[in-house]
Amino acid sequence: MNDRYDAGAADHGADQYELVGYDEYGQPVYRQVRPQQSQQQTYDPYAQQTQQYDQGYGYDPYAQQGTQPPAYDYGAYDPYATGSHQGGGPTPGTAHDPYGRTTAAEATGRQPHAEQAQQTAHIPQQTAHIPQQAGPAHDQEAPAEPQRDYHTEQFAFVEEPDANSEDVIDWLKFTENRTERREEARRRSRSRIVALAVVLALVAAGGVGYLWYAGKLPGVSSDGSATGTATAAGAQKRDVIVVHLHDIKGDGTATALLVDNTTTQRGTTVLLPNSLALSSDDGTTTTLAKSVEDDGSDGTRDALDTVLGTDIEGTWRLDTPYLQNLVDLVGNIDVDTDTDVPDPAAKKKGTAPLVNKGRGQTLSGKMAVAYATYRAPGEAQDAQLERFGQVLQSVLRKLSSDPQAATTTIQTLQQILDPSLTDKDLGTFLAGLSDLAKGGDYKTDLLPVRSDGTLSAQTGAGIVRNVLGGTAKSPDKDAAVSVSVQNATGVADNTEKARVVLLNGGFTFLEGGTGTARATSQVVYADTAGKANATEVAKTLGLPAGSVTKGKVSGSADVSVVLGQDYKPSSD
Repeated sequence: MNDRYDAGAADHGADQYELVGYDEYGQPVYRQVRPQQSQQQTYDPYAQQTQQYDQGYGYDPYAQQGTQPPAYDYGAYDPYATGSHQGGGPTPGTAHDPYGRTTAAEATGRQPHAEQAQQTAHIPQQTAHIPQQAGPAHDQEAPAEPQRDYHTEQFAFVEEPDANSEDVIDWLKFTENRTERREEARRRSRSRIVALAVVLALVAAGGVGYLWYAGKLPGVSSDGSATGTATAAGAQKRDVIVVHLHDIKGDGTATALLVDNTTTQRGTTVLLPNSLALSSDDGTTTTLAKSVEDDGSDGTRDALDTVLGTDIEGTWRLDTPYLQNLVDLVGNIDVDTDTDVPDPAAKKKGTAPLVNKGRGQTLSGKMAVAYATYRAPGEAQDAQLERFGQVLQSVLRKLSSDPQAATTTIQTLQQILDPSLTDKDLGTFLAGLSDLAKGGDYKTDLLPVRSDGTLSAQTGAGIVRNVLGGTAKSPDKDAAVSVSVQNATGVADNTEKARVVLLNGGFTFLEGGTGTARATSQVVYADTAGKANATEVAKTLGLPAGSVTKGKVSGSADVSVVLGQDYKPSSD
């Protein structure tokens, strides 16, 4: 620490101070030396103070309370060996060390401290003055106050309550809190608005993207007729197989196309009415039902490719026993049934129906077969076909989406499949459709046909183009006159005999089924232009001219014939 003399003391120029020790706080203690003192006073570290000081810095830590310490003579020892002996002190070599040690004065004879002790013996004792660093003027003028020893517990802070000041503080706090709450509410409102705007933008973008992907945006057509279409309908990749359901008890068939559009990731079941007009192997016109019965899988698949412009990869013949086993393997199915289905095995009337009408009806294998093949009396074949479509889609929803598991299910059926369709191929194909059916990307459509079995541009052509990616090519109506024959003679062989006669006569034969036996035959045409064809058909079959009449023609035929018991087949 750098201690300086007091500025006031420096003006006198006569007073000098010397360090005499330190007090209990570590502060240096000085005493005043007369100015005429010529010899430099040295500090004796072993000198004992002989007087108690009254001021705050005059305390001698070595003083004995109530007693005056004896004055020892240290003059005989010169620690720096620079002093000289002067008269008035002990003689050289006789200095006394209070600690019993022999001093250097005994050898050198110099006693500077003894001389100093002799000179200071007659100096009056003065109060020590502690020089301090100069401070502000008002600090120097103020009388010094003695230091007191304060403790922490002696301090106390007293707050005087003031009702007015508390009200002001409360008001300030209230105002600040209300302002903060308003700012926080504004920030939250802005955050909500921004978040809502972002969510709406994402939803709008997702909706537009989905519509664009599905080809449902206005001005964007999936058939590629309008510009801006991402992928034209004809360029989309599709996998198609045909399914024929054979009712082994009712001798009826139902046909559907299973379509997997791998481009749009959508699946579709296209139901094909039995009255759909096809071209047979010999170039004549026939119906789908007749083609399945006569031409088999290969012939029917080729005929469908020609009419619909598709590329069917395989045929899956699904007889009713295999359908029953398939439903049982997947663990029953849930169908929204549209009618009650009686139990075919019931022998008594009034028996409860096997399948009840209602939403979410759980069907076992036996119940599913009964519902898929049921056709009420007088009901169109399209109604039964739509029930078959419901069963197919429900089976796909319950089938496993794993190709290996689906393949195992197909193998468990132990079917003899078409050579072009293996167990693995069919299982993998059905697993893909199952995934689409479970995700809601699957639908069932009925292909509409006109009364003659052909497709119109306004009805069937839309599904053919958009779903199948093909072009409708119905057989030429002028190629041959189609004749629908219903056997009401009571003799089953008469149907085949009439078929042979009509084909040999250049007509196209259409199966009309078996009706209730009747006595007379009937040949019906739809319009005046068809009267000549009806008359020719009657001659070919050997029926009287009176049997020709104008009326409603069934199916896609040009002429409809009902063979009665008056029909006599030719001998050949």
